[in-house]
Amino acid sequence: MTNQTAWILFFVGCIFGGAALWASADVNLPGNDEGYEPTQPIKFSHRLHAGEMEIDCQYCHSGAERSRHAGIPALGVCMNCHRSVRAPLGDVRAEDALAKAEERAPKLVQSPEIQKIYDGLGLGADLKRDKSKDAPGVAWTKVNDLPDFVFFDHSRHVNAGVDCQKCHGPVQTMERVRQFSDLSMGFCVNCHRDVNENGLHGDHSLNASIDCAGCHY
Repeated sequence: MTNQTAWILFFVGCIFGGAALWASADVNLPGNDEGYEPTQPIKFSHRLHAGEMEIDCQYCHSGAERSRHAGIPALGVCMNCHRSVRAPLGDVRAEDALAKAEERAPKLVQSPEIQKIYDGLGLGADLKRDKSKDAPGVAWTKVNDLPDFVFFDHSRHVNAGVDCQKCHGPVQTMERVRQFSDLSMGFCVNCHRDVNENGLHGDHSLNASIDCAGCHY
């Protein structure tokens, strides 16, 4: 075997070996991670909040209607409900029933996951700011992340009548949020072409851009 042949075989082996390693590795490319479902620091259930309780997406992601970014809700938004709701209703009712059977006052039922909200805000047991505690917030993991060379404006889409589920899928059924669509350029362009041809919710006046400069400034 000549040195040239050996080098060729070496490089071919590297290419196929690298491809096999890439395919088996848990690699997530920005904006093209269909099915990406990271574990979050708090087990927040979109199925419960957006599904069963029918909380509007924009109650938490208030930036979607007025800015480029939908935004991650501040913990203060969570506290609008969780100042009163400290545990699932089923757990509270179970404690009430047990307390009644044992002829005692019910104990405070505190969900460990909701407690993480209080810890993130540095709150004490009375849900007031405890200056002896840090307030580190919560480091959520971003699920849908487009490359830096892509410009996407949530407000333009929301105000045009595009449903959140069009890109994010049936979030109201997801216990833990995952990236539903691949969010590739083809996905976006095909959607714009479909809107231009067929309209959106009966509105045929939209003119969704398929010009490169529409998303790549």
